[in-house]
Amino acid sequence: MTTTLLAIGESLVDVVEHPDDRGTAEHPGGSPLNIAFGAARLGLPSTLLTEIGSDARGRAIVDHLATAGVTLDPSSLRDEPTSSATAVLQADGSARYVFDLRWSLPEGAALPPASIVHTGSIAAFLEPGGSQIAERLRVATAAATSAEPPVITFDPNMRPSIITDHAAALARFGEIAGLATLVKLSDEDAAWLYPDASSLDDAIDSILALGPALVVVTRGGEGAVLATAAERVAVPGRPVAVVDTIGAGDSFMSALIVQLARMLDAGTSPGRLRDGSAFDAAALVELGDFAARCAAITVSRAGANPPTTADLA
Repeated sequence: MTTTLLAIGESLVDVVEHPDDRGTAEHPGGSPLNIAFGAARLGLPSTLLTEIGSDARGRAIVDHLATAGVTLDPSSLRDEPTSSATAVLQADGSARYVFDLRWSLPEGAALPPASIVHTGSIAAFLEPGGSQIAERLRVATAAATSAEPPVITFDPNMRPSIITDHAAALARFGEIAGLATLVKLSDEDAAWLYPDASSLDDAIDSILALGPALVVVTRGGEGAVLATAAERVAVPGRPVAVVDTIGAGDSFMSALIVQLARMLDAGTSPGRLRDGSAFDAAALVELGDFAARCAAITVSRAGANPPTTADLA
């Protein structure tokens, strides 16, 4: 593929505590890392701009990224401990998280070049890095900075146990969503951000009013809703035996980004993505079906283990 991805945000180690006697396991994680990893597995050249330490957990993340061919931006390496998230698995396979986080971007540096820039999750809201991301996205998308600014994608992946100031989080969400072409979030994210919305469609309308061309809301095993100003479709989930749900939303997001990249590679102009004209009903169904298929493969196996192109053959 000639289209490229830059993912910006936290990397960490998921410390998974099982509810039975299987004990504890550690896996590299963090939503932006998972999304870069998942996109690279699906053939999209991907770079990750993150923050990791030179400790054993940081080295584990470097090694993990290498297995998918993800490029780690050199400024990601810091003289600090690598962040972690303890995921306590529940009996139904869902996870409850406890975080030990630090997040910032290097001062003054412009974003590495890429066709698509993705951000979201804790990194979009945790300071000082959240403000730094918003500012650099503003610069990257300004008409004066590039003949063709990158397409921006955004997944807030809200963590109310960490991001507790609702007003500030909603303001940051609106700030980045207004720069984005695609905003993807879960129905739980939408309910937390818009508690007064009378329905999911009402929340979607509020997000579209911020400026993105496409809003995608996932609904767990029930599939997803994909909406533009002109079209709105629902795609079903894929029936699957769930091992755990770690990484499911990130796999869905990676797949959406890869589909955007395929559209760009096939000759769709970035402008048609940004104004939504490329997303007719058939295109939305294709986007949603592919993402649902990738997410179903991920939940069918342990940890954030998204599909490769071979898995989809």
